[in-house]
Amino acid sequence: MKLKLPESSYNWISLIGATIALISLFMVVFLFIISTVFDRGGSYLGLVIYIILPAFLVAGLILIPIGMLWKKRQVVKHGKTEKRLPMIDLNDERHRNAFTIFIVGTIIFLFLSAIGSYEAFHYTESVEFCGTVCHAVMEPEYVAYQHSPHARVSCVDCHVGEGVDWYVRSKLSGLRQVYAVLANTYPKPIPTPITDLRPARETCEQCHWPEKFYAQKFRLERHYLNDEENTEWDIYLTMRIGASHSAFGLQEGIHWHINPDIKIEYIPATEKREEIPWVRYTNLKTGEVTIYEDQDNPLEPEVMANMEIREMDCMDCHNRPSHNYKPPAYFVNHALTAGRMPKELPELKSISMEICSEEFDTREDANQYIRNTLTEFYEDNYPEFDKSLVEQAINGLQTEYNRNIFPEMKVKWDQYPNHIGHLEFNGCFRCHNDMHMSEDGKVISKDCNQCHYITAQGPQDNLQVASINESLEFIHPTDIDDAWKEFLCTDCHTGLNP
Repeated sequence: MKLKLPESSYNWISLIGATIALISLFMVVFLFIISTVFDRGGSYLGLVIYIILPAFLVAGLILIPIGMLWKKRQVVKHGKTEKRLPMIDLNDERHRNAFTIFIVGTIIFLFLSAIGSYEAFHYTESVEFCGTVCHAVMEPEYVAYQHSPHARVSCVDCHVGEGVDWYVRSKLSGLRQVYAVLANTYPKPIPTPITDLRPARETCEQCHWPEKFYAQKFRLERHYLNDEENTEWDIYLTMRIGASHSAFGLQEGIHWHINPDIKIEYIPATEKREEIPWVRYTNLKTGEVTIYEDQDNPLEPEVMANMEIREMDCMDCHNRPSHNYKPPAYFVNHALTAGRMPKELPELKSISMEICSEEFDTREDANQYIRNTLTEFYEDNYPEFDKSLVEQAINGLQTEYNRNIFPEMKVKWDQYPNHIGHLEFNGCFRCHNDMHMSEDGKVISKDCNQCHYITAQGPQDNLQVASINESLEFIHPTDIDDAWKEFLCTDCHTGLNP
């Protein structure tokens, strides 16, 4: 039995639209079953199911009424009828069939649209969408995230947070980023969106709350020197995250900066916030206010008037919580300690630092250079060592390199400063450098013991240990006298030093 429809529906535009819509619907259902029932397809299949194919489906449906209107205008144009507007007569079988198809189709379409919109929303909020759809661009961030403490926290929980306002802002920003990827106009490396990030109190503090007491923490920093023996040098630290006793709350220690009873504000010299020439301390209980200015680089009053005063929050120190690209000095030390690189191979730390100082165009170039350099070095200088150890060193260094350095995107540790600590980047020393002074002579001190105590240090076989309730003065692994007291760590340490 032939299905009778209005004469206007018989045209090539409507037929093409209906065909596109039906094929798209079939593909959506088929691929949805494949991805759900058989768990196949990966991240790109979700992009096709929830975004690309629905766009074709809607486009096909739109073509159907466009074709009908075009056909009706053609009929009117040739004078076959004087009717200018469409009429619906349910007593007419053709109209009744078209009306039934429209109503049933609309209900089905709205139902599928609701499901599709819900799934599309969750898909675009997923980690795999954020990290793998634009694979080449987002690979550094995704790889670093997978090896971070927040590897089980969704990207949107930190980058977007709750609420419609920031959701819309993130999607609008995403459209600009999609255009940049398609047009190949994105910068390498991708700059950190410092000024566009949501305040930490609206994201980080949904899990981490400032009022909670954080006890002092024991920490072992294990280093290997750039000598033939890869000499181990350990530093045992008591990190003064909070006060010595929970009764004191946040009255002292590193997290004193987020004490609810005080407010720390600052003016950065640049958008990157690497230099902080002006700091204001306010005691919210007593009303006491103290302003500290950098004596070497003070801000002129007319310059200050046009600059933003920012209240310090978690992200001013914890600025790389999930996308931290480790410097070679760190990841090689870590691999040697874990046994992924054999520390019994002579000069392995030193030659690894030399390799990591080189620039490469691609990951393949870097991996090949690592293999060639280590193989030739040990064949020429230490042929007596087991080749399996050399192979272990090659694999270990390649693995660590590929987790932290991405030549194609020009991403590495020195492009993204990490403000926790003060070794490779100024971090704490942006304020705690003995140069920020108030009018009455108070100084923001760079005394090490404000943040940590050294309880033991030195080579493993000759460890210097402090007595109970005492701390040690820092000893530099190489003899530089008291120069370490006069300079900042970053004056020498670049990420390629022990």
